[in-house]
Amino acid sequence: MSVYVGNLSYNVTEDALTAVFAEYGSVKRVQIPTDRETGRVRGFAFVEMSSDAEETAAIEALDGAEWMGRDLKVNKAKPKENKGSFGGNRGGYSGGGGGGRGRY
Repeated sequence: MSVYVGNLSYNVTEDALTAVFAEYGSVKRVQIPTDRETGRVRGFAFVEMSSDAEETAAIEALDGAEWMGRDLKVNKAKPKENKGSFGGNRGGYSGGGGGGRGRY
């Protein structure tokens, strides 16, 4: 499992984020997604730690904490949803006409 860290400064680095979370345990991995087109940090990251207990300690200590001028949002990361290539409504046409009054 990993930890989601939101509302990050756009100047954040992996080293800086690792240092903050290392205060609560062993950091296995830090991932800071960037925008495909601009390469700019997107304002959130994922931190993977060695144990659930370390992740819980980091979440309790850092959620709502001010860091780099921002109030962090820290919680358990949710599993990535497997989104289809075209999104919802795979059942076909979804236009009007499902009962009710028609147009005349």
